[in-house]
Amino acid sequence: MDSEPPFQDAYKSLLEEQDNSKAVKLIDEFVEDCEVPVIDLSRLNGCNNEADKEECKKEIAKASKEWGFFQVVNHGIPQDVLQRMRREQVKLFRQPFQNKAAGKGDHKVSDLSGNNSYRWGTPTATCLKQLSWTEAFHIPITDVSNSAAGQPNRLSLTIKEFASTVSSLAQTIAEILAENLGLKSAFFTENCWPNTCYLRMNRYPPCPLPLKVFGLLPHTDSNFLTILYQDQVGGLQLVKDGRWVTVKPNPEALIINIGDLFQAWSNDAYKSVKHRVVTNGRVERFSVAYFFCPSYDTIIQSCKDGPRVYRKFSFREYREQVQEDVRTTGNKVGLPRFLLSEGQ
Repeated sequence: MDSEPPFQDAYKSLLEEQDNSKAVKLIDEFVEDCEVPVIDLSRLNGCNNEADKEECKKEIAKASKEWGFFQVVNHGIPQDVLQRMRREQVKLFRQPFQNKAAGKGDHKVSDLSGNNSYRWGTPTATCLKQLSWTEAFHIPITDVSNSAAGQPNRLSLTIKEFASTVSSLAQTIAEILAENLGLKSAFFTENCWPNTCYLRMNRYPPCPLPLKVFGLLPHTDSNFLTILYQDQVGGLQLVKDGRWVTVKPNPEALIINIGDLFQAWSNDAYKSVKHRVVTNGRVERFSVAYFFCPSYDTIIQSCKDGPRVYRKFSFREYREQVQEDVRTTGNKVGLPRFLLSEGQ
């Protein structure tokens, strides 16, 4: 049984736009490769002097302000954990499509929770530029922990180990960014717990229209931080100085990017930048993203004195507004919805 989602059948009318000249090229064939800042986190441990440690923290803050993205090496996540995570992910996506869609099979994420977390394509797409050529499993970390504690399997144990190590890294980065703003804040340890975060395993199948269909639509992330483990196929692009650039894969690195909540919390000191994934006409691409999120009731407001850029809001309110905008307009609006009016 075929493991591929039925993109060709489900989106036949959209794909046929190419035959009547309605389809436009969404992606420039020649987007410049760039080396996103690479930061060696080994300098944060006690084996190095204090000057090295402080310089590392400054590099993290600078990249978060100027790029909104950076890569980290010597990050403390064992290569064995990353390799096992990739193997389990590939086995999961190799399941027959019908099993994935129904949450069945021997190797399934529905074992981790009561609901099937599998998604593919964009059901609401009305044109090619709204279509994401991807399949994914969205997994709340709390479900992984409960499964591993109950009747663990290799998949749940691997995901739990990966999530716990990446969670610790996310807390470290968040605390460094808070400290750079002059805060010794317990905000993240008090509000961003393992059971408020989630994991998304992505697969981008080969696409017959690689310059006309996105793997993942241009967007910003709605959380505080995202930590990404990707393969070496490439395809991640971000906006830098008003133009799209391609992130060159680094086999030794994890990618970290700032989300909308951190931009609002920092009063625009750190930048949540638009990014996307482009498709490949020949080969598939895999990635795993860890989303560092607070509880839904957490209030987001500027941590800095002085004029505030955004009104305060809860994470629940933000998520609901994003979902409503996507449902009614087909696009995420995001932080501009929460700007303070002049004079407030």
